[in-house]
Amino acid sequence: MLVKPIMPAIKAQKTVNILIEALPYIQKYAGKTIVIKYGGNAMIDEQLKQSFSQDIVLLKQIGINPVVIHGGGPQIGEVLKKTGKESHFINGMRVTDSETMDVVQMVLGGLVNKQIVTMINQAGGRAIGLTGKDGNLIKAKKLVMSKKSTDNLPPEIIDLGHVGEVKEINAGVVRMLDADKYIPVIAPIGVGDKGTTYNINADFVAGKIASELKADKLILLTNTSGVLDKQGQLLTSLDENKIEKLKADGTIVGGMLPKIQCALDAVNEGVNNAVISDGRIAHAVLLELLTDQGSGTLIS
Repeated sequence: MLVKPIMPAIKAQKTVNILIEALPYIQKYAGKTIVIKYGGNAMIDEQLKQSFSQDIVLLKQIGINPVVIHGGGPQIGEVLKKTGKESHFINGMRVTDSETMDVVQMVLGGLVNKQIVTMINQAGGRAIGLTGKDGNLIKAKKLVMSKKSTDNLPPEIIDLGHVGEVKEINAGVVRMLDADKYIPVIAPIGVGDKGTTYNINADFVAGKIASELKADKLILLTNTSGVLDKQGQLLTSLDENKIEKLKADGTIVGGMLPKIQCALDAVNEGVNNAVISDGRIAHAVLLELLTDQGSGTLIS
């Protein structure tokens, strides 16, 4: 008498259930563009790097168009340290003189970008690495910061060097790669009208690219579970009114402020919704897109 193996059948049924749960989301996002800002622990931990690559390849395989924008602040800091150059920050922005800009280009546009491209390709994808200088993808201008002065004097202008902000996105470059079944991996380096190179915050680059592409979703991977209340509990869903209240009462502060602003700007400029998600969780992208539970804080 033959006895069918029970445990493999149970495991197989769980797999089927997962696929069935994912089906409506696959149908929902088929042919759509998803912009993902990749940074934090997800870029350092080997297991997380592998799971991220698998997520991106799977999305492309099922007809979804992922666009990856990456950071690399810690890697830049390490290289600067090895060269004997200190990192200086003002309001969370790296002061970038000409020498530092050379390092930023080398690390972001070379080392980090090509590592991400290689790992996606090793997972079975077809990734192509770009900086914003390629095809004038990211046209930029110098970021002007000011500090309020006392005694009714004019505000003090803070010079951050080669730190820029997005002026214009040439989305045709990304659309061309998407149409040819490639996965764009973009370093947040822009170029000015006179050819000046600028270092730009990766969150804001991701938001602007998502807006220009009219992406269905923007995912910002971070080193937290999302936006937390004052008791440290995850806030799973926010809109603009709730966000303004949380800013006013001091719940949203520090490094979360620019991420929230980036997400809000993207939503207000045509992106369906944005999510601030925990990049420390394996397969965070798939959990957000293809499961009922999702992850992180949804901003809509």
